[in-house]
Amino acid sequence: MNLSAQRPWITPVVIGAFLLSAVTGVLMFFHLDSGLNKTAHEWLSWAMVIGVTLHVLLNMPAFKRYFNQNTGRAIVGAFAVVLALSFIPAGGESGGEPGFAPPVRALAKAPITVLAQVAGTSTDDLKAKLQAQGLTITSDQQSVADLVGSDLRKQIGTMSKVLPAAAKP
Repeated sequence: MNLSAQRPWITPVVIGAFLLSAVTGVLMFFHLDSGLNKTAHEWLSWAMVIGVTLHVLLNMPAFKRYFNQNTGRAIVGAFAVVLALSFIPAGGESGGEPGFAPPVRALAKAPITVLAQVAGTSTDDLKAKLQAQGLTITSDQQSVADLVGSDLRKQIGTMSKVLPAAAKP
C-alpha cells in the first residue's frame, strides 16, 4: 500500500480521533461524562491508535529524527517511565482491587437476613432466589460469601442476580 497516496485521510483520522479522545478523556477526568462518552473513549481510541501508527509510518524519517535528539529521547523516555509506573497498584486500593471491592465484600459477608433487609425484600424471597441459582442454604445466618466463597466476581455475580436492580434517577 502506498501510504503517501493515503495522506489525505490519515492525518484527518488522527486529528478527529485525538479530538474525540481528548474531549471524552477530560469529561471523564472531571466526572462530567454522560451517555456514551466512556464507551466512545474506550472503543474509538482504536481509531487513534491506527491513525497514529499510519501517520508515523507515513512520516518515518521525521519520526526517527526525534530519537537522535536528547530532548526527544528524554521526553519519550519520561512518558515510558510514567507508563511503567502506572501499572503499580495505587495506595488507595487494597491489593490492587477497585474501590468498590470493600463495600461489596462487606455486603457479601452480611447474613442473608441483613442482605434481604438491605435489598428491601423478604428473607424467604431472597433465599428462594439464591436457591434458584443452585446454592444450598442451611441457615438464615449464612452469607453470600459463605455460599460462593471469597471470589469477588462470584459474589458480585450472585448478588446482581438475586438483588433487585436499583431504580435509575
